[in-house]
Amino acid sequence: MFESRNGNKGPLPLNADINVTNLVDVAFTLLVIFIITAPILQGGVEVELPKASVAPITATEGVIVTVGKDGSLHIGEVPAASLEEFQEIFPSYVQEKGLKQAFLKGDKDVPYGRVLQVLGVMKKLDVTEVGLVAEPEVEE
Repeated sequence: MFESRNGNKGPLPLNADINVTNLVDVAFTLLVIFIITAPILQGGVEVELPKASVAPITATEGVIVTVGKDGSLHIGEVPAASLEEFQEIFPSYVQEKGLKQAFLKGDKDVPYGRVLQVLGVMKKLDVTEVGLVAEPEVEE
Protein backbone atom coordinates (compact mmCIF):
# COMPACT_ATOMS: atom_id res chain seq x y z
CA MET A 1 0.00 0.00 0.00
CA PHE A 2 0.98 3.63 -0.31
CA GLU A 3 2.38 5.63 2.56
CA SER A 4 1.59 9.35 2.83
CA ARG A 5 4.08 11.95 3.99
CA ASN A 6 2.90 11.97 7.56
CA GLY A 7 3.41 8.20 7.84
CA ASN A 8 -0.24 7.15 7.47
CA LYS A 9 -0.87 4.21 5.26
CA GLY A 10 -3.52 4.67 2.63
CA PRO A 11 -4.09 6.26 -0.77
CA LEU A 12 -2.32 9.50 -1.59
CA PRO A 13 -4.59 12.55 -1.73
CA LEU A 14 -5.57 13.77 -5.21
CA ASN A 15 -3.93 16.96 -6.47
CA ALA A 16 -6.21 18.87 -8.86
CA ASP A 17 -3.86 21.82 -9.45
CA ILE A 18 -3.12 22.72 -13.05
CA ASN A 19 0.51 23.21 -14.03
CA VAL A 20 0.33 26.64 -15.68
CA THR A 21 4.03 26.82 -16.58
CA ASN A 22 3.65 24.74 -19.73
CA LEU A 23 0.60 26.71 -20.80
CA VAL A 24 2.46 30.01 -20.40
CA ASP A 25 5.45 28.65 -22.34
CA VAL A 26 3.24 27.64 -25.26
CA ALA A 27 1.37 30.98 -25.19
CA PHE A 28 4.61 32.99 -25.29
CA THR A 29 6.03 30.82 -28.07
CA LEU A 30 2.90 31.36 -30.18
CA LEU A 31 3.01 35.09 -29.46
CA VAL A 32 6.61 35.32 -30.69
CA ILE A 33 5.77 33.33 -33.83
CA PHE A 34 2.83 35.63 -34.64
CA ILE A 35 4.91 38.76 -34.03
CA ILE A 36 7.58 37.50 -36.42
CA THR A 37 5.18 36.31 -39.15
CA ALA A 38 2.73 39.25 -39.11
CA PRO A 39 4.88 41.52 -41.34
CA ILE A 40 5.49 38.63 -43.74
CA LEU A 41 1.74 38.12 -44.20
CA GLN A 42 1.42 41.60 -45.68
CA GLY A 43 2.77 40.20 -48.95
CA GLY A 44 4.52 41.69 -51.93
CA VAL A 45 8.00 43.16 -52.04
CA GLU A 46 9.21 45.56 -49.36
CA VAL A 47 9.09 49.22 -50.45
CA GLU A 48 8.98 52.53 -48.60
CA LEU A 49 5.35 53.57 -48.88
CA PRO A 50 4.03 57.13 -48.73
CA LYS A 51 2.06 58.04 -45.59
CA ALA A 52 -1.70 58.68 -45.72
CA SER A 53 -4.90 58.08 -43.75
CA VAL A 54 -5.57 54.45 -44.69
CA ALA A 55 -6.79 51.17 -43.24
CA PRO A 56 -4.51 48.09 -43.23
CA ILE A 57 -4.98 45.36 -45.84
CA THR A 58 -4.62 41.61 -45.65
CA ALA A 59 -2.81 39.58 -48.29
CA THR A 60 -5.79 37.25 -48.79
CA GLU A 61 -7.96 40.05 -50.21
CA GLY A 62 -6.17 40.37 -53.55
CA VAL A 63 -3.00 40.26 -55.59
CA ILE A 64 -0.30 42.71 -54.51
CA VAL A 65 1.59 44.45 -57.32
CA THR A 66 4.71 46.37 -56.27
CA VAL A 67 6.54 49.15 -58.12
CA GLY A 68 10.03 49.48 -56.65
CA LYS A 69 12.08 52.65 -56.22
CA ASP A 70 13.96 51.84 -59.42
CA GLY A 71 10.71 51.20 -61.34
CA SER A 72 10.96 47.40 -61.05
CA LEU A 73 7.71 45.44 -61.02
CA HIS A 74 6.69 42.48 -58.84
CA ILE A 75 3.45 40.51 -58.88
CA GLY A 76 3.34 39.13 -55.37
CA GLU A 77 6.92 37.84 -55.11
CA VAL A 78 7.33 37.23 -58.86
CA PRO A 79 9.50 39.85 -60.64
CA ALA A 80 8.53 41.26 -64.05
CA ALA A 81 11.34 42.84 -66.10
CA SER A 82 9.12 45.17 -68.16
CA LEU A 83 5.51 46.28 -68.65
CA GLU A 84 5.22 43.82 -71.54
CA GLU A 85 6.34 40.93 -69.32
CA PHE A 86 3.97 42.21 -66.62
CA GLN A 87 1.09 42.02 -69.14
CA GLU A 88 2.01 38.40 -69.89
CA ILE A 89 2.50 37.22 -66.28
CA PHE A 90 -0.29 39.13 -64.50
CA PRO A 91 -3.38 37.42 -66.03
CA SER A 92 -2.11 33.91 -65.30
CA TYR A 93 -1.07 34.91 -61.77
CA VAL A 94 -4.51 36.41 -61.04
CA GLN A 95 -6.27 33.38 -62.55
CA GLU A 96 -4.09 31.02 -60.49
CA LYS A 97 -5.00 32.88 -57.28
CA GLY A 98 -8.67 33.17 -58.29
CA LEU A 99 -8.90 36.88 -57.42
CA LYS A 100 -10.26 39.87 -59.33
CA GLN A 101 -9.01 42.49 -56.88
CA ALA A 102 -5.48 43.89 -56.74
CA PHE A 103 -3.46 46.26 -54.58
CA LEU A 104 -0.79 48.53 -56.04
CA LYS A 105 2.16 49.36 -53.79
CA GLY A 106 4.45 52.07 -55.13
CA ASP A 107 7.60 53.31 -53.41
CA LYS A 108 7.25 56.91 -52.29
CA ASP A 109 10.16 57.94 -54.56
CA VAL A 110 8.97 56.18 -57.73
CA PRO A 111 7.79 58.54 -60.51
CA TYR A 112 4.01 58.98 -60.56
CA GLY A 113 3.94 58.21 -64.29
CA ARG A 114 5.34 54.72 -63.70
CA VAL A 115 2.61 53.95 -61.15
CA LEU A 116 -0.05 55.16 -63.62
CA GLN A 117 1.42 53.00 -66.39
CA VAL A 118 1.08 49.91 -64.21
CA LEU A 119 -2.41 50.97 -63.11
CA GLY A 120 -3.44 51.38 -66.76
CA VAL A 121 -2.16 47.92 -67.65
CA MET A 122 -4.05 46.42 -64.71
CA LYS A 123 -7.30 48.12 -65.77
CA LYS A 124 -6.75 46.97 -69.37
CA LEU A 125 -6.33 43.39 -68.09
CA ASP A 126 -9.85 43.56 -66.60
CA VAL A 127 -9.06 43.86 -62.89
CA THR A 128 -12.34 44.95 -61.29
CA GLU A 129 -10.81 46.70 -58.27
CA VAL A 130 -7.37 48.23 -57.76
CA GLY A 131 -6.49 49.66 -54.37
CA LEU A 132 -3.51 51.91 -53.76
CA VAL A 133 -1.50 50.97 -50.67
CA ALA A 134 0.01 53.55 -48.33
CA GLU A 135 1.62 53.57 -44.88
CA PRO A 136 -0.83 54.62 -42.14
CA GLU A 137 -0.14 58.07 -40.67
CA VAL A 138 0.81 58.18 -37.01
CA GLU A 139 -1.61 60.45 -35.16
CA GLU A 140 -0.05 62.45 -32.37
